[in-house]
Amino acid sequence: MSLLITKDCVCCDACREECPDDAICENSPIYVIDPDLCSECVNDFSEPACIVACPYECIIPDPDNSETIEELRLKSRHRED
Repeated sequence: MSLLITKDCVCCDACREECPDDAICENSPIYVIDPDLCSECVNDFSEPACIVACPYECIIPDPDNSETIEELRLKSRHRED
């Protein structure tokens, strides 16, 4: 499952700097996560780096983009190629 930034985002830039997938970008009025790029950091960290970095706790699982752990790992591997 990809992640989603809620309307509580204040565009502080903390999450974007931490994303190893470069899946987070600015979009008015909040940041957004590209579900095609987001791997939830499955091959990089024990939990998603953006969630850890977000001081406003506004990053949640995206209910519209459900993926298995294996699908997320494949996305992460393609990033490394």
